[in-house]
Amino acid sequence: MKHSIFLTVLLVLSSNVICCHCNFTSFVFGDSLVDSGNNDYFFTLSKANSPPYGIDFKPSGGQPTGRFTNGLTISDIIGQEFGDKSFPPPYLAPNTQIDAITGGLNYASGASGILDETGLLFIGRLPLRQQISNFEESRNYMVKMRGENNTREFLKKAIFSVTIGSNDILNYVQPSIPFFSVEKVSPDIYQDYMVSNFSIHLKRLHELGARKFIVVGVGPLGCIPFVRALHLLPKGQCSTKVNKIIKGYNSKLGKMLTRLNQQLGPDSMFVFANSYDVVLSIILDYHQYGFEDAYEPCCGGYFPPFVCYKGRNEETKSVVCEDRTKYVFWDAYHPTQNANLIIAKKLLDGDQTVTFPLNIRQLYNYDS
Repeated sequence: MKHSIFLTVLLVLSSNVICCHCNFTSFVFGDSLVDSGNNDYFFTLSKANSPPYGIDFKPSGGQPTGRFTNGLTISDIIGQEFGDKSFPPPYLAPNTQIDAITGGLNYASGASGILDETGLLFIGRLPLRQQISNFEESRNYMVKMRGENNTREFLKKAIFSVTIGSNDILNYVQPSIPFFSVEKVSPDIYQDYMVSNFSIHLKRLHELGARKFIVVGVGPLGCIPFVRALHLLPKGQCSTKVNKIIKGYNSKLGKMLTRLNQQLGPDSMFVFANSYDVVLSIILDYHQYGFEDAYEPCCGGYFPPFVCYKGRNEETKSVVCEDRTKYVFWDAYHPTQNANLIIAKKLLDGDQTVTFPLNIRQLYNYDS
């Protein structure tokens, strides 16, 4: 009898160990490109909690979830690829503490940036500094539940994805607003300022136990509908000035991540995801990817106020394009689910021109 009980306990423990290694645990940080609903839980002008946002998000039955697109975000798609069917819930949603020690959590916040002051005009948002503080609270809970050593081992296997910087660039390139503006520094100085602050935040995450990082660069914002309208550009043209600033920033970001890989040794891995070239290739060759429009938004206006919102008495189709699968951009800022599917696939399995020094699938299997 004792021998039977011992075998049963051993099998249970073995299955738990196996399960622990098979589960995909993801901690997501960033802006509205990956926000899964945190902004729904505080006052902010940056929200995606009304139709038609989420119209193609099957788990919610097409209801808004706080995601700033019509369906899945890039982080959702990558999680699904590794068997995560539930998606890391937003940190601020009720009763999500237990998720921190199972599949992970999403700390991202629309309108946020690397810099604390980014997104000030939207009033509420969670800057990257605050997102990491929120993760620290989650970590404290993990330690309470499983102990310090087990928490460290658990976090070593998790993937930490950080998709941020777009709003910092947008704040810099937008026209100055009276009473809110300060004198702008040169693009070169601003890029350095972003990178140095980002380095501090990533090192803090590392100190808290993160070891596998996906750091997504800033995409070609000079091509998004908002910036093109801001610069009165005709269809088919992007702002070369804005894109030049982004390319300079991304170059410095990549070099900073290489330095962190050298400084922190082989037990850590910082992967740079070159979203700029990936998204630009989709925009320039959109017909090859099955799209019919790579410049106008599927939902909302092409000119201010760029509203993607279905009023109480309006039909959804009155503000949304006829075929959402044929558009690269969902609204004036964010890609559609179909565009996100292509971007995620390239980041998952791309070569070193897309992700460096590993792609995301290799990072998942990386063992120091």
